[in-house]
Amino acid sequence: MSSASESEYGKYWIDWFLDTKGNEYFCEVDEDYIIDRFNLTGLSAEVPHYYLEALDMITDNLDEEGLDEKVREQIEKSARHLFGMIHARFVITSRGLVKMLDKYKRGDFGRCPRVLCSMQSLLPVGLSDIPMTKTVKLYCPRCEDIYNPKSSRHGAVDGAYFGTSFPHMLFQVHPNYLPSKNLDRYVPRIFGFKVHDIAKQHRFQDQARERYEAKRLLKSSSNTNNTTTTEFKDE
Repeated sequence: MSSASESEYGKYWIDWFLDTKGNEYFCEVDEDYIIDRFNLTGLSAEVPHYYLEALDMITDNLDEEGLDEKVREQIEKSARHLFGMIHARFVITSRGLVKMLDKYKRGDFGRCPRVLCSMQSLLPVGLSDIPMTKTVKLYCPRCEDIYNPKSSRHGAVDGAYFGTSFPHMLFQVHPNYLPSKNLDRYVPRIFGFKVHDIAKQHRFQDQARERYEAKRLLKSSSNTNNTTTTEFKDE
């Protein structure tokens, strides 16, 4: 890292973090929100190492003079995690929802890969609120399914930094942006003709018959073994 970028990093840590490749899903968290200790209740347990130093780094108040390089790296690691956990809380506030809504309207989170969703904008969502358990996924409000991010950088982001409630909270607060559900479904066809339901029924019957036959053979084999064992004992 150059001295110029180090200076910028030290002065504007959040800006530096948001500009880092792979962090495009995050929004800027208001400084007033961060410095209000009430909003950080319980986070010290989530960041057991260098919590106060990490908080100072995020708010650009850390005196890095004399810090060992390894210690600085540990503080930076803690700062990234702490900011992610703060971000998860911020995005479900009224101010955070507005910021994420702007990104949603611009399509910053990508578009649904499902053809019948017609390039519907996506929203990041976590599958768990516990950090370091599940990576972030992308939720489509039209088909109500989730997808993996296209970028491996985005795919490595912790889902807990967005939480399980965020996209659903956004549409509760801003229902006008909830798209209509797409009831269109792909219809399988053979030479232009729909695959008739009777074909599905026949497949089901064939599978049921195969399962029944397998059970019958297993039972027959078991009975044969038992008869042989009995005969051997009688002799």
